[in-house]
Amino acid sequence: MSLSSNTLGDAAGRASLFPQNFVRRSADYILSQQLPDGCIPWFDGHYADPWDHVEAAMGLSIAGEKVAAERAYAWLASIQLDDGSWWAAYKNGQVDNHERRESNFVAYIATGIWHHFLINRDREFLARFWPMVEKALEFVLALQSEHGDIQWAVDGQGEPLMDALITGCSSIYKSLECGINIATTLGYDGSRWRRARARLGEALRDKPHRFDRTWESKARFSMDWFYPVMTGAIAGDGARTRLQNKWNEFVVAGLGCRCVNDEPWVTVAESCELTMALLAAGEVAKAETIYRGLHRWQDTDGGYWTGYVYRDSAVWPEEKTTWTVGAMLLAADALAGLTPASTLFTRVNLLDAAQNTEGLDHLHPLELTGSQR
Repeated sequence: MSLSSNTLGDAAGRASLFPQNFVRRSADYILSQQLPDGCIPWFDGHYADPWDHVEAAMGLSIAGEKVAAERAYAWLASIQLDDGSWWAAYKNGQVDNHERRESNFVAYIATGIWHHFLINRDREFLARFWPMVEKALEFVLALQSEHGDIQWAVDGQGEPLMDALITGCSSIYKSLECGINIATTLGYDGSRWRRARARLGEALRDKPHRFDRTWESKARFSMDWFYPVMTGAIAGDGARTRLQNKWNEFVVAGLGCRCVNDEPWVTVAESCELTMALLAAGEVAKAETIYRGLHRWQDTDGGYWTGYVYRDSAVWPEEKTTWTVGAMLLAADALAGLTPASTLFTRVNLLDAAQNTEGLDHLHPLELTGSQR
């Protein structure tokens, strides 16, 4: 069941999901942390990584900060490596981590670019950044195994680190959907990406043995629980069952979602992403309940604290990350339909292979939807 087939209530009910001026204050916080070159670090003085940088940029797009968001994407384009990848972290204009390049970090650019296009319908923007997206996804798919899973990273010398992460591969699954849509919109052949995405989905649904092969299981992390639902790899009854099975393990009533099941720590970003996963599974009431409780963590400058240790009644760490604010804006959009990109993480919006959006820019993205899987 998609969000569009549920009733979120009247306008007043939707407005109660977040405080007055929430979008403006949240965007202002991200803007206050963005550097002159377009880079969005976690917070002032910290590093930026490609995935979280894109998450924050998507928040800017939701708030109507088109120029700032495009500066963020231009920064990534300017530092993309010849093989299409990015290093894991950057600080003060320099690489901060030469040890690895992570596949889901690299793929996420496709999600950000498609998200920005859905809001602004600027085909010139899409064409401008197509080479960056194409190179990034080609790098990622070179790491796909014959079983469909995708290796999580390469080391400093470019050698694959041979194991796969459920969360990382789930994120890539959504990024491939977005990359296919970009290719289709611009008239390029995305058939190979479609096949790769199908194989990745099969691995996520049917081949649990392909993940966490060389290290301890990551099942203690809540993201492994809900990411396959949020990104569309698992849908329908399977999605609802998956969320119900570990609900009491990860959700703390009145507070939100734990980051891990063995620590008394709820985190705002994971709670936002769980909100979107719940919407994807048709659990609207639960999504609204979790999201409404998160605004207590907003500071006076518009930033949101990363998490809260309820055993100690303490905010921890004492950081207000830009990507947490981005997640708050994405969840708000998913709940209240603030932009034409509101369903990006709540349903599969995969364009048909023969479909092209040229001449259809006046339509809502839901009207451009082809296959639901």
